[in-house]
Amino acid sequence: MLTGSTGSTGSTGSTGAAPSTPSTPSDASVPSARSTGSPASRDARESGASTVIGVDVGGTFTDLVAYDAGTGEITVAKQPTTPEAPERGVLAAVDAAGEGLLARCSYFVHGTTVGLNALLERRGATVGLITTRGFRDVLEIRRGDRDDPYDLFWTPPPPLVPRRLRREVRERVAHDGTTVQDLDEAGVAAAAEVFRAEGVDAVAVVLINAYADPAHELRVRELLRAAGFGGEVSLSHEVSGEYREYERTTTTVVDAFVRRRMGPYLHRLDRELRRRGFSGRLLVTRSGGGAFTLAEAAARPFETILSGPVAGAAATARLARVLGIGAAVAADVGGTSFDTALIEDARLPLLFQGEVQGLPLQSPWADVRSVGAGGGSVAYVDAGGLLRVGPRSAGAVPGPACYQRGGAEATVTDAALHLGMIVPSGMSGGITLSTARAAEVLAPLAAPSGLPGADEVAEGVVRIAAAHMAQAVRGVSVERGADPRGATIVAFGGAGPLFGCLLADELGVDRVVVPPNAGNFSAVGLMQADILRSAARTLVRPLDDAALEEIAATADALFARLSGRDAAGAATDGEGHGDEGEAVRELDLDLRYRGQEHTLTVRAEPGEDAAAVRERFAAAYQRSYGHELADPLEVVTVRAALRVRLRDERELVPAPPWPGGPSAREIELWSFRRRAFVHSRAVPRAALAGAVPGPLVVVEPTATTYVDEGFTVEAHPSGCLLVTRTGTDGGAAHAERATRERDRAVQGPWEHGGKA
Repeated sequence: MLTGSTGSTGSTGSTGAAPSTPSTPSDASVPSARSTGSPASRDARESGASTVIGVDVGGTFTDLVAYDAGTGEITVAKQPTTPEAPERGVLAAVDAAGEGLLARCSYFVHGTTVGLNALLERRGATVGLITTRGFRDVLEIRRGDRDDPYDLFWTPPPPLVPRRLRREVRERVAHDGTTVQDLDEAGVAAAAEVFRAEGVDAVAVVLINAYADPAHELRVRELLRAAGFGGEVSLSHEVSGEYREYERTTTTVVDAFVRRRMGPYLHRLDRELRRRGFSGRLLVTRSGGGAFTLAEAAARPFETILSGPVAGAAATARLARVLGIGAAVAADVGGTSFDTALIEDARLPLLFQGEVQGLPLQSPWADVRSVGAGGGSVAYVDAGGLLRVGPRSAGAVPGPACYQRGGAEATVTDAALHLGMIVPSGMSGGITLSTARAAEVLAPLAAPSGLPGADEVAEGVVRIAAAHMAQAVRGVSVERGADPRGATIVAFGGAGPLFGCLLADELGVDRVVVPPNAGNFSAVGLMQADILRSAARTLVRPLDDAALEEIAATADALFARLSGRDAAGAATDGEGHGDEGEAVRELDLDLRYRGQEHTLTVRAEPGEDAAAVRERFAAAYQRSYGHELADPLEVVTVRAALRVRLRDERELVPAPPWPGGPSAREIELWSFRRRAFVHSRAVPRAALAGAVPGPLVVVEPTATTYVDEGFTVEAHPSGCLLVTRTGTDGGAAHAERATRERDRAVQGPWEHGGKA
């Protein structure tokens, strides 16, 4: 009987498959275990602070949303991102939001791309690696496969640790934790000398099977300190308690590599916030959803790699729960990228291994697909005369040409502005757009692409960007065995609502939802995050009732470790669970049929026996692969999480009123159905009355919603905009037509007689 787990609160993930649906056992013998954490940030609470702030740092803009639960006041701000020093953009958004906001703030929840950028730019610490003799080259051997099997000239990216900084030591621990060979302490001392001579400032320690017994790794750290090494030391058993030495090695190396940038950045930001009157808690979102404290984020930066993109997916899951949407496609179009996830049953889709720049990371990871198709994506004509878009972006500096900040290349934003999809004035961030400048950079692309003029170039740019986005959506839906045509698109980000109808046509979807604060919706997702801590331990055993006792003992040890991590955070910076909520235990198991390599993850409920766990696994397997087997089951990994709900469930945060409330005005707007400009209107969001047919645009400070002919838009009582397809033919027919029209729009040289 399983006694170490708890209720079904929170998200369930799967490795390579959709999550299973938890069931509640009727004979649960042990109630859900709950614990209350230590007090935290009393100054903020005792002062009556009731404001929660979410800040999302994107590639082009930094977005802020603040919500005062006491007064219902909403504050939004958008400022250009400052890539060279991200905290400057964050502080600029805080300053733009108004004086005194931080003094009323109890939680400041931050989504950051600092760790991701460190990997993308390969600008991090100089890392040394200490590993078991015989495993020095695991970073280069990898799994022995190719990322692209069709590229005969493919070569893997160079490892983050060059071979001269990878040092072996004699030691060996068996898979069951038995010591086979004692640690050669002299070898550690020799490695420390090499690191000192080479200027190493962070060390990753990855000893084989250390997850089963970490004594040797702990001793290595002691010896490094005794030798005078004062830099960061990442131990693999603390980073990941799972087997697979290559994945555990890369995860530990990444942790050591990004610490040097993440820790100082977070402490600089915290210091500047407190200088401005902040006395609450700074939280950072995790790649797998939820948030943790500043101290934990600095100590476990590998868990923040997907910190930014996950917020929009989490906000979409909450929106789906509030509106009762069964399947939702998160469509987050920012300045640099398009991020998408398929949300089913209001659950954030989780994997337990992610990958960035070809590096696998053993960490909970929201199943979010990103492509370089955003408002700043650059348009160009290739050597064959074809119009292309992205993945290169104009970013925050210089930005699209229409920003009049030095940009000289055409971007998606320039194309949308030229087509009338964006109103030049009223944009947040203090930017006035230039339609003339947009036309100037679009026109030169016409001749080499064989298109008649800037109008057709702009149409092609927007259609190509939408096609890239649709392909990413298929990657998280069709490739996972799900049909997106029955889903609802949730369009957000600064440019997301511009592409809602185009995506609907590409995918054959009939409904689009634009949430309140669409341009800052990811920041809303940050603001709504819970505190979440997780840990895992490989435990390969046949699944039977006897194994459940060992699983329960392992789970108890993991929960104790997570509670200790919380206590350590409280001791370090005064942050613990606080008295806002209870820590709810969540337990998942990685299972597989005996003889298989990969696993599915299912929720474990209290009081269950092996038969109940097998039944849930069979349902998940049937859903993923269309059949089930009669083979015995194996447990592979035990996963534990502590979730602290910081606030009660509430409705969506409404959009703030637009000061001055501009009236509707007449505009010339491109219709993708007619492939021509039509006389239309730009309508303020607050002025919508009833279902209004397209084509038109709905304007608000942080985003513009484009509604094409064949769709209607209306305001929902929740504050969302509902964009619905009209007519008798379904979305599938429109998807086929959209493909034909896109091909006609961009095949220039063949249609217009140009040279290929």
